[in-house]
Amino acid sequence: MQMPSITADLLAILALICAPLALEVIRLRRSGEVIFNGGILLALGLAIACALPLLSRLNWADLVDEASDQAIAAIQLLQAAYIILTL
Repeated sequence: MQMPSITADLLAILALICAPLALEVIRLRRSGEVIFNGGILLALGLAIACALPLLSRLNWADLVDEASDQAIAAIQLLQAAYIILTL
């Protein structure tokens, strides 16, 4: 059974979760309040709770294989950027 690629979907969900959290952290930092207040911790907890049912259905061998391919590609991209910047 071939597992469809979930990387784009997960990145979109992560972006939707992180964007409001980043805005809230910026607002709190500018006002001088404590950054890790209850609202941010509640949002992170809800995001984790929503992700748990999805994680239980994944085929972990395929996920690890895809993640390792993505990590190798990222390392190669960073290596190429480093070589170009140090020329």
